[in-house]
Amino acid sequence: MATYARSVRRGLPRARGGDPWPPEGETPAPVSPAPVDPPASAAPPAADPTESAATGTASMQNESARGAVTRRGLPRTPGGDPWPPAASTAPDAATPAAPAVENAPREADGPGTDRVLVEAAEPAATAPAASASVPSTAVTSAEGTGTGAVRRGLPRAAGGDPWPPAETTPAPRATPRLRETAPGGPDSDLAPQSGRAHAVSASSEPAPAPATPAPATPDPAAPRPPLAERPLAHAGVARRPAPKPDPARIGPFSKAQWAGVVVLGGAAVLYVAAMAVLAVRWILSLEPLQDFLTTYPGEYHLPEGAPVGFPAWLNWSHFLNAFFIVLIIRTGLQVRSEKRPSAFWISKKDRKRRMSLTLWLHQALDILWLANGLIFVVLLFVTGQWMRVIPTSWEVFPNALSAALQYVSLDWPTENGWVNYNALQQLAYFATIFIAAPLAAITGYRMSAMWPKQATMLNRLYPVEWARKVHFPTMLYFVLFIVVHVALVLSTGALRNLGHMYAATGSVDPEAYADNWTGFWLFALSIAVTVAAYVSMRPLVVAPIARLFGEVKSR
Repeated sequence: MATYARSVRRGLPRARGGDPWPPEGETPAPVSPAPVDPPASAAPPAADPTESAATGTASMQNESARGAVTRRGLPRTPGGDPWPPAASTAPDAATPAAPAVENAPREADGPGTDRVLVEAAEPAATAPAASASVPSTAVTSAEGTGTGAVRRGLPRAAGGDPWPPAETTPAPRATPRLRETAPGGPDSDLAPQSGRAHAVSASSEPAPAPATPAPATPDPAAPRPPLAERPLAHAGVARRPAPKPDPARIGPFSKAQWAGVVVLGGAAVLYVAAMAVLAVRWILSLEPLQDFLTTYPGEYHLPEGAPVGFPAWLNWSHFLNAFFIVLIIRTGLQVRSEKRPSAFWISKKDRKRRMSLTLWLHQALDILWLANGLIFVVLLFVTGQWMRVIPTSWEVFPNALSAALQYVSLDWPTENGWVNYNALQQLAYFATIFIAAPLAAITGYRMSAMWPKQATMLNRLYPVEWARKVHFPTMLYFVLFIVVHVALVLSTGALRNLGHMYAATGSVDPEAYADNWTGFWLFALSIAVTVAAYVSMRPLVVAPIARLFGEVKSR
């Protein structure tokens, strides 16, 4: 328990403008030293809340009996003395200390149980009325009769006596019984220690122990009951089906998605084409457009001395150009999608030049295609055939627009390719020969292994990223050109056009040789050779050819 200091701490004044409270000369009353409790190891821990409460009550009674001084507080009325009065702060000698509770004997409470009984001391004498105002803790005896003083509080009315009256005594109350425990249990040794009071049961009659039925012993000879199926914890819960594997994809879409794209895309193209045909037909029916078609029929006259017809070298160059460009597109797409090449080609001269077999074939076909194109351009200028594919007049542009309108309206322009191309054909051939082909060659060379890697200035002026961004769109242009070119050749007089390009047969008269099938069969043979080469481009066929120029190693 805490003890007060030897000097009183002074605080705020009780009245405005007064001295600090309490006065300077006032000293605390002497405090007797508190008794020392026995060591913690000598006393077992309290195992019952009733026992702890009784022990605390007895300790407070002993402290009051040892002469504890009540601390004085604020006055009850304005301008009055501090409360409680100074006469009641000193210990009253007439008030006896609460008797210590002695250890009581332990009696048997029946078979298998023990009860701890503690006899209470004789009740203390009633305190006089003068000391009734001293706050004290109500003490209840073990027998349930209240003989202690009731703590008095504030008055119920202004200027009245403290409440309750001084003659008020506490009502008797029964003390709860202690727990009964078996011998040797955790509460079997709850004997009270010296200096501590323990509340115990007022009745000495032992409570009857509940009868515990003996467990039945199973008969080993009796038949065992059948096993019952116990439901699992997840019974009745729907299980998710195993996820289906993702369908195989061809590029960004699966096969079903590609089919949908083709169907929907084809329907959209047909719809747009039909609307375009109707719109152009309506535009061409107007009088200003009729005059435009008369002035610019779709072609203009070639310069004097322009050759007529197609020589044989032009037919062969045309076939080889179509053959190489198809195989180049195929190998280029393979190189673009190839992740783990099955074989590699290594140069004999420079062992550092190492590439996949597909890339080697792509570059080899590029070289052959460029060689054929170079021969074609040289012969084109030597023989004067360049005047057929290079525009020689500004009239080419309005005539090209007129030819395009006639194609869209499905009213084909009247022209004879043996003598002269229309303006739209001439612009398309010029762009393919002199723009698209050089772009493909320059960008392909920059991306190939033949480009000098140590040329720092060249690499800075011509980055490889630029070449990649131009090379692929150029390939798409060639694909579009081939599709449109073949479609127009077959739809604007297939026998006549195929005779011009494959059999070198034709006439100034557009209707001549219209029933000649020689060019058609040569065209069919060229398609068969191209398809055979397309299918046979496998490592088993390509590897022996590649070994003639280097070393081939499989993975």
